[in-house]
Amino acid sequence: MKNLPAQFENQAIRRVYDEDTETWWFSVVDIMQVLTQQSNYQTARKYWNKLKERLGKEGNQSVTNCHQLKLPAADGKSYLTDVATAETLLRLVQSVPSPKAEPIKLWLAKVGHERMQEMADPALSLDSARETWRKHGRSDQWIQQRMTGQETRKRVFRSICINNQPIIYEARQMPARIEIDCFP
Repeated sequence: MKNLPAQFENQAIRRVYDEDTETWWFSVVDIMQVLTQQSNYQTARKYWNKLKERLGKEGNQSVTNCHQLKLPAADGKSYLTDVATAETLLRLVQSVPSPKAEPIKLWLAKVGHERMQEMADPALSLDSARETWRKHGRSDQWIQQRMTGQETRKRVFRSICINNQPIIYEARQMPARIEIDCFP
């Protein structure tokens, strides 16, 4: 998972991207801090805990869709923090009376829209990946080698597929068999 904080009206929103599930996870407390317009993180955390308790008693499914991930805190250490997907956050935002609710909804919709654009035009996703790697301090040479390596692996696997059937290898050195799916 990649920790990629975002900004909402000059306020940091901690978020991580799970590449396996292609899901953004946002810090619920950070969102509550914006919604309640609190400068004090602890006050926002207490607000979220009370809201979570109330919604849980009401049987609201959104609370059970929240998970905990270790996110970096202001002191530099990482702590387990309640996180939620954009979909779950949109439901939670509706439970908070705040003038900031609509701007948060629009911001989350923008994040979702950007992801849909990347899915429709994979070149945008590649550009986004390059930009993210640059932000992480990777050189252009490293980025090019990474992308070329991924493409080479795909071509190798495509070339060993016979009649679009998966190839199954059983090797003595490996504990299990390996199945290579053919790429379309």
